[in-house]
This record gives sequence, structure tokens and C-alpha cells, in this order.
Amino acid sequence: MNKYMLMCTLSAALGAMLAVVITRGDGQPRAMAQPPVPRFQPPAQLPPATPTPRVANAQVARPLEVLDEFTAEERTNIAVYENTNRGVVNITTRSARADALLMMEVPTEGAGSGSILDKRGHVLTNYHVIAGAREINVTLSDGNTYEGGLVGQDPVNDIAVLRIDAPPETLFPVAMGDSLRMRVGQKVYAIGNPFGLERTMTVGIVSSLNRSLPSRSGRTMKSIIQIDAALNRGNSGGPLMDSRGKLIGMNTAIASNTGENTGVGFAIPITTIKRVVPQLIENGKVIRPDIGIARVYETEHGLVIATLSPGGPAEQAGLQGFRIVRRQRRRGPFIVEETQVDRSSADLLVAVDGKTIKTVDDLMTIIENKHPGETAVLSVVRESGRENIRVTLGEEE
Repeated sequence: MNKYMLMCTLSAALGAMLAVVITRGDGQPRAMAQPPVPRFQPPAQLPPATPTPRVANAQVARPLEVLDEFTAEERTNIAVYENTNRGVVNITTRSARADALLMMEVPTEGAGSGSILDKRGHVLTNYHVIAGAREINVTLSDGNTYEGGLVGQDPVNDIAVLRIDAPPETLFPVAMGDSLRMRVGQKVYAIGNPFGLERTMTVGIVSSLNRSLPSRSGRTMKSIIQIDAALNRGNSGGPLMDSRGKLIGMNTAIASNTGENTGVGFAIPITTIKRVVPQLIENGKVIRPDIGIARVYETEHGLVIATLSPGGPAEQAGLQGFRIVRRQRRRGPFIVEETQVDRSSADLLVAVDGKTIKTVDDLMTIIENKHPGETAVLSVVRESGRENIRVTLGEEE
């Protein structure tokens, strides 16, 4: 009986398994599949595509609601860049240098940055970016390149203005700011083209103010801004912006032993740019006042006036320099004329307009803040004592 029931149970189990195999059809186990994804069917007629203007790497401002995922600081950074980057241009130059070994001129290339000043096509950059260039090309944010013509240059302040013949609708001038209210620790943004990488932005702070920096003219630039935002070759001439996207300076140099960024950069303040640029656009140069002093010697007590410009403002006012004394002596049958320099009559210049001066830069800083025709009061020390002499400034030729 037990054997009979065991055989019945086995028969029932085999029958059930056979039924499963017949139902599936292939006898192989299968995993449950996901429902098939319907294939995309395009509509019968697509709406016409809206043309997008060609802009090479330029960023434009987006609605604020798109930026909700960023922090307040990040949103400020983004806003500064998107509102100003189209006003930054890439400047490339071609020139030639003499090669003594080859006894010929060798072509050279340079690169820098610049800022669009107005819809007329004026572009601000450094003088050293375009100095000696035979060909200047300016590339806008839309990728188009235009030949740049030199409008004016000021080597003393390392400032130059170019002009390009570009359609006004492609020009996005930068907004002018104010560097008089700048403070150490203030956040700043440098935009330029380091190593040819167009419209690169770096962020930093104002590290110091009122630095002095030598220019190629041999003079010293005053009131220079020191920043820690990364600057590299190609950044020269690019704008330095505040957190409102206003131009507060022009990046001009770095302190480095290798030529690469070390975290110490310098920018020309907007106050100097505002004073120089209008003259460059109008006259092609900066019209500086002339005091008529040609040569001085620096001493611990002031400037000894050595040479005056003949008929110049200082000579007309009665200032005195070295005197040339000619004497004749008999040597045997001959009469010899000797020339000596009498330094005893030279004036010692110690102050201008009541401000003590000890260097040529001290003197020129005061004089260049005046205009031709204005008066400067020079304090000099003579054998008779200290005297104040009024000098009406002329115009530098």
C-alpha cells in the first residue's frame, strides 16, 4: 500500500512538471522582463528653430531663478563674469626684433588683453602690450577679429588706447567704477586671456594700495593697486572689476622670478585711467605741464637744480642752476681757455606748494597733477636763505 501511494505521488509530480514544460514551450527558465519602452515618434511637422547668435565662449546673464542652486558668493561671481566678459578682448601683436647673430630682423608675436571703452570701438590696454608692434589684432567675444589702430599711448603710465572698426551692436563697453573708495581686503575680479585662454576670470582681494611701480619710460607709476588674484602672461591690459562688475583698474604686472603667477599682481587704478584716456582719445598723447627744469641731482636735503631749459618757465621765474665759468690762462706763449662749473649758485629745491620733496618722482607727481598755465610755488634754499618762487607752468613738447 505504501509503495502504491509513493508511485502515485511521483506520477502526479512528474505530470505537473511536464505540464509546465509544455506551457512554456522551450523548457528554459526566463526572467521577468520590463515592459518595452515605446520608441519616440517625431511629430508630423516640427516648429521652426529659433536661430542662436554665434558667440565664442561668451557668457551672458541668466535669470536669477536659474542660479538658485549656488551660494550668494557664487552668484556674485557668476553675475560679475556674465555681465562683463563680453567687454573683454584678446589682443595679439606682430613685430620684429633685430638678431645680431643672423644680421636680420626676426618676427615676434605677443598677446595681451583689453577692455572695450565705448560703442565707437575704443579699446583700453597696456602700452607694453602694443609697444613696437607692426600689426595689432583685436578679437571680440563673438570670435571676430579686427585690425587695431593706435589712437594714443602714454608710456609713463603704461596706458594705450586702440580703435577697431566693428559694428556697434557687437561692442559691449565695460562700466566705469571708482578706485578712491577701494579698501584692502575688498574682493576683486581679474578677467583676461592668460596663455591665450580667452576671457578667463580669477578672483582675489586687494592686498595693498598706493604701491609704486617702475614703468618702461624710467619713471615711477604711483597709486598702484596690489592684488592676489592670479595673473599670468596674457593678462596684461585686462580689466580689474569690483563685486558690482565695475572697472576699478587695469592689470599690468606681476612680481615673479619665473614670469608666472606668484600671488602678487599689480593694477593701474581707474583714477589714473580716467585722467589719461580722454587726452589720448582727443590728442593722441598726454599733454603734461612743463616746469622748465632739465636736470637735477638728488641729495638728502632736496634736489639741486643743475640745468634749466633755456627760456623755460623756471628760468623766466628766476631760478638758478649751475653756472658755466670760462677763464683764460697763459701757458708759455699760448693762451688757454678753461671751462669750469660753478655749483655754488645753484638753488636747492626742497618743496613744491608746501609739500616736501626729496626725489624727482616727488617733484613730477606734484607737477603732473597740474595743467599748463597753472602756477606752482617752488621753495628753494640759497645763500641768502629760503625763498618761495612762483612759476607759471608751460606745455611739455
